[in-house]
Amino acid sequence: MPTRQFTEDRGEFETDPRWTAIDEYTTSHLHPPSRPNHAAITHAIKNSAAKGLADIAAPSNIGKFLALQCQMLNAKHAIEFGTLGGCTAIWLTTMNPNLKITTLEYEASTAEVARENIANAGVSDRVDLILGPAVDALPRLEQEIQSGQREKLDFAFIDSDKMNNWTYFDWAVGMSRPGACIVVDNVVSKGNLADAKAAETNHMVKGAQMCVENVGKDDRVEAMVMQIVGEKDYDGFLMAVVK
Repeated sequence: MPTRQFTEDRGEFETDPRWTAIDEYTTSHLHPPSRPNHAAITHAIKNSAAKGLADIAAPSNIGKFLALQCQMLNAKHAIEFGTLGGCTAIWLTTMNPNLKITTLEYEASTAEVARENIANAGVSDRVDLILGPAVDALPRLEQEIQSGQREKLDFAFIDSDKMNNWTYFDWAVGMSRPGACIVVDNVVSKGNLADAKAAETNHMVKGAQMCVENVGKDDRVEAMVMQIVGEKDYDGFLMAVVK
């Protein structure tokens, strides 16, 4: 049975030795050290921890899942809301050599660590890290896309301040081509997504509910939510395809 734990970074969360064992087993076989980007990902995880970044990045199996989504889309331009240590940006660019990613990070100290990790991975030339509030950068990015200075988005990953989930999603759809994929992380909110009382006191749950409900009313996309368990808790993501 799952057990509850608490850390300062992640708050209260559930673990189960079966979940962790399966993640470790499958990752060891499906992404062993012989993979070209294994060392870069490992370095990014260790360096981020050593520099004091919170342990809240998407786990490696999700990072690879996102990278494979980009492969299936033949994605050329992606956007990420919430760079953290740069692990997701490294996953996407190292597994998709023709992909460029624009990644938005609010904290200067966090962005500095991400830049170190991205440089170590050798993909700085394909990662445009923009520092500051995402809502300030988005109008400029949209204008650049409309004017042809940037390509339309093929893929978007939203994993930032949860109360802005819907805001970021709305902007991402407007900047995307038909067929583009948008993923919003953590919407299951540790199993609390459907709990109305939890939304009254927990901004992550409230932001997730607002996103799911608004996406459901958005005729520009088709979407679903996938629940998952693993080494980092019981959670899940919303995935949408732009019409």
